[in-house]
Amino acid sequence: MVDQMDAPRAPETPDVAESGSGTNESRTAAWIAQLQAMIDNVATAAAPTLREVAAKAAELAAKAGDAAGPIAHKAAEVTGDVGQRVAAKSRDFAADLRKPQDGNGHAAAGEASPDAAMPDPGFGGDETPS
Repeated sequence: MVDQMDAPRAPETPDVAESGSGTNESRTAAWIAQLQAMIDNVATAAAPTLREVAAKAAELAAKAGDAAGPIAHKAAEVTGDVGQRVAAKSRDFAADLRKPQDGNGHAAAGEASPDAAMPDPGFGGDETPS
């Protein structure tokens, strides 16, 4: 709830020129008290509605959680499958890197080399490189 404010106090020794200000202060205090009562009434009336809105929000959050569960499981399965494929390719790549190499950095005899199809760019008898 909202705390009620105390009404402003009148000065203890009012001047003669301020003789009408006591009425204004009491009127202001009455308005403030009336405004505070209206705020309290609105807060009291709104409390059940706010509780209902909060309950609906909690229900929606629960439904979203229920719906997200299977989607998260599916995403985990797909991620696992992709991870296994990447791991298999990485193992193959590592095995290729560990194969014995000849002096030129090619795979050892008996194994296919990616450069095997490329002809040697050597020069014919009397040609010289430029």
